[in-house]
Amino acid sequence: MAGIESIIQQTSLFLSAVGLEINTFKIGWYNDHVDEPFKLPYPYDTLAICIISTPEMFDKGFKPFLKTGNYSGSMDPLDEFISGYLNKLKTEIPNEEMEIIFDYELLPSRRPKILVQTAGHVSGAAFYYRRKNVKNDPWEANTKIYGVSIHKKYGGWFGFRGVVVFKNVQAPGLKQQLPVDVVCEDEKIIELLEKFNYHWQDWSYRDIVPAIMKYSEEQKVYFDTAPAERRKILEQFINS
Repeated sequence: MAGIESIIQQTSLFLSAVGLEINTFKIGWYNDHVDEPFKLPYPYDTLAICIISTPEMFDKGFKPFLKTGNYSGSMDPLDEFISGYLNKLKTEIPNEEMEIIFDYELLPSRRPKILVQTAGHVSGAAFYYRRKNVKNDPWEANTKIYGVSIHKKYGGWFGFRGVVVFKNVQAPGLKQQLPVDVVCEDEKIIELLEKFNYHWQDWSYRDIVPAIMKYSEEQKVYFDTAPAERRKILEQFINS
């Protein structure tokens, strides 16, 4: 079995080639923060990584994937790219047994298979801001307010893509890196949650803090277009 540091370095190097970044965590850290239906069936110290896509992923990974002609059309093209690339990780580190859980996967109960924002928080990838982080709650008690994660470098300009569990790797000495609270002030957190819950389509919540890198205009247009209407954009990417 390869050393833990070697596994982390190999994984990071492989995924960074297409604009994906990783943060490590123990399964126990995640299980400590979720209800029973969402707990993962592994020992506390089991090594896992949370995967995010940076703004570079679109040009470094997704568009080159489309140009290869390997897109089958059997699923969302971005999901197919991420799925195919993460599964190649099994050949990069062949001696380790992995479970790859994608952000879009559902259990038979229709619950998410993984709560990626919680995984992102406990791994230190991004701070998960929720209603409970607000000291002076301005909303009615029965109002549903969804939480949102903000990255210390990318603000809201990133995406969670899933989790890889190294089933047989125990990491008792792994030190937890807490996420950076970049929003900080109560009024700013309220503004963030308001923007995300009620104005998410204008993308303004992503700019709640300065980001070192954002999605390109081309990338914005793609994500802003309904999936059923993206065919022409995909053809442009393939033929450009």
